[in-house]
Amino acid sequence: MTARAPAAARVRSFAPIADKRAEILILGSMPGEASLKAQQYYAHPQNAFWRIMAELLGFDSAAGYATRVRELKAARIAVWDVLQTCVREGSLDSDIQRDTQVANDFAAFLRAHAKIRRVFFNGAKAQACFAQHVLPRLDARGIRYARLPSTSPAHAALSFQRKLTAWRKILPAERRTQIAARVRRSPVAVTSINSPTGRTA
Repeated sequence: MTARAPAAARVRSFAPIADKRAEILILGSMPGEASLKAQQYYAHPQNAFWRIMAELLGFDSAAGYATRVRELKAARIAVWDVLQTCVREGSLDSDIQRDTQVANDFAAFLRAHAKIRRVFFNGAKAQACFAQHVLPRLDARGIRYARLPSTSPAHAALSFQRKLTAWRKILPAERRTQIAARVRRSPVAVTSINSPTGRTA
């Protein structure tokens, strides 16, 4: 007797990482199973998101979740997902059922976080969902949008280094210079970021 495939289930995203200072918003599509279980963004151990953020911002990718969240907020970066709810089997974006997608309330979010001027999509699915469900009804002038390579382990076509290079654009040049100077003054952070274990959160 063959095992029956798990039924698709309705899943819901959770609250964003954000405060009033946020200037940059990073959007995924819908948290995967590991993230939903942990109620933490990018909780899958092979997702490159926190390792990339650690490299860009100069903190330890192995730090506790609360510490990593503080680092994002200090860098004026917010994180959320385009979809509030959908039906999906497993964690893959390709398994999200198109006619079940409901977007988060971005009009209210952007009113509450009025300094956000740049939005980056973590992969093609997030961009497509935003274009379909949010952008046509969103009156948010002056915001620039860009798609970045997905940090998901399912997107294995690009190496970590190529993903990291692409993601550097989220920070203005002057911010990258400031962070680089801070990292040079903090050898402990440099050691943990470049740990040979390549540990991810």
